[in-house]
Amino acid sequence: MNVHEYQAKELLRAYAVKVPQGSLATTPEEAERAAREIGGPVVVKAQVHAGGRGKGGGIKLVGSPEEARDAAKGMLGQKLVTPQTGAAGKLVRRVYVEAATSIDRELYLGLLVDRATETIAILASEEGGVEIEVVAAKSPEKILTIQVDPLVGLSDYQIRNLGFALHLSAKQVGSLVPLLRALYRIFLEKDASLVEINPLVVSGDGVVPLDCKLNFDDSGLFRHPDIQDLRDPDEEDPREREAKEYDLSWVSMEGNIGCMVNGAGLAMATMDNIKLCGGEPANFLDVGGTADAERVSHAFRLILEDPNVKAILVNIFGGIVLCDVIAEGVIEATKTVGVKVPLVVRLDGTNAEQGREILKKSGLNITSAEGMQEAAERAVAAAAS
Repeated sequence: MNVHEYQAKELLRAYAVKVPQGSLATTPEEAERAAREIGGPVVVKAQVHAGGRGKGGGIKLVGSPEEARDAAKGMLGQKLVTPQTGAAGKLVRRVYVEAATSIDRELYLGLLVDRATETIAILASEEGGVEIEVVAAKSPEKILTIQVDPLVGLSDYQIRNLGFALHLSAKQVGSLVPLLRALYRIFLEKDASLVEINPLVVSGDGVVPLDCKLNFDDSGLFRHPDIQDLRDPDEEDPREREAKEYDLSWVSMEGNIGCMVNGAGLAMATMDNIKLCGGEPANFLDVGGTADAERVSHAFRLILEDPNVKAILVNIFGGIVLCDVIAEGVIEATKTVGVKVPLVVRLDGTNAEQGREILKKSGLNITSAEGMQEAAERAVAAAAS
């Protein structure tokens, strides 16, 4: 789950992190009042779940309350297009008015889970204010990494070493220590999956989080009702939101082959095979290990809501759920939903032969496949026809 910048900074304040004074506004008049209360130059920032807002005109430095009003008026109710939103953009419903900060240098700071080492990794770079993925691709040597031993935790000497490697002064390193300690606590205590400060600006004798991005592990949200309350449904893909209601795992993509699979690993392998065969998946969809006719019906509806879908590939491995039961569910769901696009079904595992026989006798336009690559090839061919 993602949150807005203004929400992330409220959480930082709760952990005693010093951030610039700011106020949320949903109208140009509110933005003007906020700027007047703050005093001096302010920055008006569009609040959407996407990076690269500055490149899309979603961040404006202004010198007066009247200019803040005009900047907010130009953002609110408009679509903001950034490198991360795609061409469709995102509707700006609120802006954050924040006191301007003097900037000597811009750094990058991020915390995430390193699955390879099973640790929390702290990444830092002197190349702040730009996409860290670009830095990693072009200048990986500019990224510094700390692997935090989960048994020992984050040590002050690690932070100091990192600070001096970033060419900070002694006083600036002294400012970095409590900041990074607070971020580490947030990561652990709130079940975060990403804590990103970009840019972390060097200003005078200290460092200041100028922007903050927080992502939280959905599986841990039941422990944090305060974080759940920060969810903004308007920022979520409508199909992803609907999928959660039916306990389906969904991620929208830009291809034309709808995927319905049981198991996240199998779903990833299915998409890989579609790509290998020259096709493009339209979605990631894991219906879970206990899929029944009702859940399969909901899954079909979600897939068919995408007008780009030209074919559907169902890839089921029978374990907890039996393939013959899935086959009957697919037939029932196909009739109920009214699937009009080509449908390729691959069943493997327990009762797979019985399942394929049921599909064959259904009289429906369902193409059966035994191997994963065969299924992918048939789905790609069907989408292209």
